[in-house]
Amino acid sequence: MMAEPWQALRLLLAILLTLMALTYQARKKTFLSVQEVTAIENYAKDSLQWITDQYNKESDDKYHFRIFRVLKVQKRITDHLEYHLNVEMQRTTCQKPETTNCVPQEGELHKQVNCFFSVFAIPWVEQYKILNKTCSSD
Repeated sequence: MMAEPWQALRLLLAILLTLMALTYQARKKTFLSVQEVTAIENYAKDSLQWITDQYNKESDDKYHFRIFRVLKVQKRITDHLEYHLNVEMQRTTCQKPETTNCVPQEGELHKQVNCFFSVFAIPWVEQYKILNKTCSSD
């Protein structure tokens, strides 16, 4: 007779721990897919354009910066897309907001920036958000 209350308590504890584990797992971001992709993949290309626009909006520089080399693009898929982008950007000859026929600056005005962006993306509805940005100048 004394074993039954302990068994019920153990069963209740097991149920409680299972519910806690399921709740934790539901909150944890689970990637369905992680892969390297090319910069010309449709949504990657859109994300690269978006980060360029954002970089130039946030920059106090009077010249427009442009991506001249894409070092790495990683796509992570969950309920949205997440892009991890390593890029090399350079100051161009175009003053903001001009963006046509922009070539890299040379001489004293040359400036190169290497950046890593982590971007939340739902490109089919044009929704983006920078999750992380780290840039360093040469």
